[in-house]
Amino acid sequence: MTTLPAPLPTFDASTIRKRSGERNITLYAGLTLFALIVLAAVFAPLLTSADPLQQNLLQARLAPGSPGHLLGTDDLGRDVLSRILYGARVDLRVGVLAVVTPLVIGSILGLLCGWWGRWFDTIVMRLVDIVVAFPFYVLVIALVFALGQGTKSIYIAISAVGWVAYCRIVRGQVLVAKEQEYALAARASGLPTWRILLRHLLPNVILQAIVYAMSDIVLSILAIVTLSYLGLGVAPPSPEWGSMIAEGQNSLLTQWYLATIPGLCVVVVGLALALIADGLVNQFNKR
Repeated sequence: MTTLPAPLPTFDASTIRKRSGERNITLYAGLTLFALIVLAAVFAPLLTSADPLQQNLLQARLAPGSPGHLLGTDDLGRDVLSRILYGARVDLRVGVLAVVTPLVIGSILGLLCGWWGRWFDTIVMRLVDIVVAFPFYVLVIALVFALGQGTKSIYIAISAVGWVAYCRIVRGQVLVAKEQEYALAARASGLPTWRILLRHLLPNVILQAIVYAMSDIVLSILAIVTLSYLGLGVAPPSPEWGSMIAEGQNSLLTQWYLATIPGLCVVVVGLALALIADGLVNQFNKR
């Protein structure tokens, strides 16, 4: 979560418009794949009529391809396809929202640190160093354990740890951008500080943070899955990929699909977001 990507160049609006028309297969593929995943989660009731919570012990452990159960059923007779689709709603919602808050908080703090510096920058950067000194999962698990099980605790834990990466990214970009001619000209013209920061600096320094957010969503989803796997995430019987993997791990040889299918879903989401991130990098690195 705190691993920083390679530096990206700064681009103005005209550069983005000029390159937006160029073909970027990686970006389009990632956006298409991620859009299909989101649509499958949103329209889950149209794709399956089965209730993800309904148990039917008479139809337990049905193999994939069984009539009425495309991906089979689990030990309690619950439809696996239905639980996969409704579980995607939980993981995607928590994964995306858990990144938005750190992105906003970290970007604002990084913007202020890079612009003002001095005592404010020193305090924030020392706090960043403290958070970075501990492994991400250790801090998140400790916070969730202290706050209690549930999505609210996950939001708070990931936000409390994840903002440091965005702060460091934006701060480094601002330190360079504020010495550029357009920033110096804006300052010399007497524009208020808030306008220089929001209208001139932020649009030119936020791109790298957005690219990093794509991979950060994957890490957040992995954190959610890990917490649920350990029994600290989404409370059962709500469908969630991590809890499904935990429930199916003891029957891999007989009902392999119970743990394998939700695991593959995590991989596919990660692939889609990785393609988007690579596509954004390629888009803004084209010459």
